[in-house]
Amino acid sequence: MADIRQRPTGNEKEQVKVPLPQGKQIDKKDVNKKAEHFQTLDVVRLLLSLAGLSAVAWFGYKTLYPFLFTPSSVIETQTNLPGSKFGKKGNSVSSGEVFSPIGGIKLKADVEKRKAVKDAFIWSWNAYVEKHAWGADEFSPLSQTGSNLTSAGGVGYTIVDSLDALLVLDLIPEYERARDWCENELSFDKDATFNTFETTIRILGGLLSAHYLTSTHSSSKIQADAPLFLNLAVDLGERLLGAFSSPSGIPWSGINLKTRNGIPDRDNQNVASLAEAASLQLELKYLSHLTGDYVYWKKAEKVTEIIRSQAVHDGIAPIFINPTNGQFVASEIRLGSRGDSYYEYLLKQWLQTDREEPVYRDMYDEAMGGIKKHLIGQTHKSGLIFTQELHPARHPRDQTQTWQVVPKQDHLVCFLGGSFILGITEGGNREVDWKHLDEREMEDFVVGKGIVESCMSTHETATGLAPEIAMFVQWSDEQRAANEDWYIKPNLNGVLIDGRNILRPETVESLFLAYRSTGDEKYRQWGWEVFQAFEKWCKVSSGGYAGIEDVQTVPPKQLDRMETFWLAETLKYLYLLFDDSDHIPLDKHIFNTEAHILPVFKPEYISSFATS
Repeated sequence: MADIRQRPTGNEKEQVKVPLPQGKQIDKKDVNKKAEHFQTLDVVRLLLSLAGLSAVAWFGYKTLYPFLFTPSSVIETQTNLPGSKFGKKGNSVSSGEVFSPIGGIKLKADVEKRKAVKDAFIWSWNAYVEKHAWGADEFSPLSQTGSNLTSAGGVGYTIVDSLDALLVLDLIPEYERARDWCENELSFDKDATFNTFETTIRILGGLLSAHYLTSTHSSSKIQADAPLFLNLAVDLGERLLGAFSSPSGIPWSGINLKTRNGIPDRDNQNVASLAEAASLQLELKYLSHLTGDYVYWKKAEKVTEIIRSQAVHDGIAPIFINPTNGQFVASEIRLGSRGDSYYEYLLKQWLQTDREEPVYRDMYDEAMGGIKKHLIGQTHKSGLIFTQELHPARHPRDQTQTWQVVPKQDHLVCFLGGSFILGITEGGNREVDWKHLDEREMEDFVVGKGIVESCMSTHETATGLAPEIAMFVQWSDEQRAANEDWYIKPNLNGVLIDGRNILRPETVESLFLAYRSTGDEKYRQWGWEVFQAFEKWCKVSSGGYAGIEDVQTVPPKQLDRMETFWLAETLKYLYLLFDDSDHIPLDKHIFNTEAHILPVFKPEYISSFATS
């Protein structure tokens, strides 16, 4: 899976769009300039053309106008999947393409490539350990220093985030040193504000995964470590409950781990994001399952219940929600930062409890249908499938609310391709080939496969690495459509915005899921190409790996930060991509949004909401 799932340096804040009074224009400074000049007629013509209704596109404007500009409306961006829109330019499923999940095929390890990834992990880990950063939350590879999130001290971000990776890669001496630090040094009694979401997915998730992997390890010595990690998880979980003290039950964005008080995000008008509120569930529910204390489960489930009660349009929701009243705030609908892992966790909650809670499958299916209906676009040049955003706007004529389509795709969205495919295989629970997919499954496979391909297309840069954000070229953009599928948006001075790469995992996460689900070797080949680009441009000679400032500049300027998700997610997914399929099989495990490995289990507690 911040700035929620953007993870800035600490001072970056995202402007929140609150409900707009009648007659007032929105702030458009974050909206793509190309999208700003879209006229309503152009949008309608485009959408109808994409649906194969080119003749109607010239005449439908007046008929559709009342619908498009009612306050509750959300623009449709496609119809007839996969036939007219997605059944061309390489995005259809051919009659010879077999789609077999892990349950039906055994995939052998590529030992040489797996070792190369392991060596990269060791290079990264040793730099953190040996360069005066041991015990610090984060590591700066260029200055070779460590730093903590707060002045009150650290909470083991890098160490705890890496525990399960150390076990997966069988780095036992390194694991034992990390384990000893957790036993002797780790304390959550810190009088400072920590992000509720990040602390849950990284630290609580890391401890729970370490507990699970040690409890099931072949070594009795390592098995004996399991109670340590569970006790630490309970300590942290009890402290995190304070975040749920809001009047609505939507958690506050921050938590003081010492006082256990929830802290509103005052820089963002006290609102929480969809992702941070609705991506705590896997961790808290598993903690309840282990302890028998279902207070964690009930707090987490109430959040989903509040979201569902608002009859979110076609399963997709704005990115901001108010913890005071539990109501959504007028804000963007998007699948990148602040929205992404909500959708990811709907499916994974269904899988986590062994498909015993049907409400999550229903919500996931509705959300994926809404995404396909409203947020999917396709480029003119190559027919790439991409996701776009909807930004709230005011119609200039009568100030009614509408939605502005912005063809912007964060790298964070690249988790979605693998998620669509995982939703079909359910981790390899059943054999599937393309002839036996129903209509929804066919759509999901085509879209999932297409998003993986479009994410790989963003690696077609000077460095072979993808930018943080790509602007995709829509059919109506005549100046660009013939020459490119996407571009990095420049500012007024021509300098690229969000052309950096910070070692993110989302593309390789989807490559791992796609390979495990299909056995198609192209996904391993693509993963190897991404890894080689990291090796060439991000490896630091003195130790560690660094992000780069601009993917289109060679040689690129390196950034003095090695994100903890490089160890916890990116390298773990790459290692498993080249590993054999019997290691961490997907029908028995799920990954939280920080790639922490949790088991599928039969729940002893199921609420009436979960079966509604």
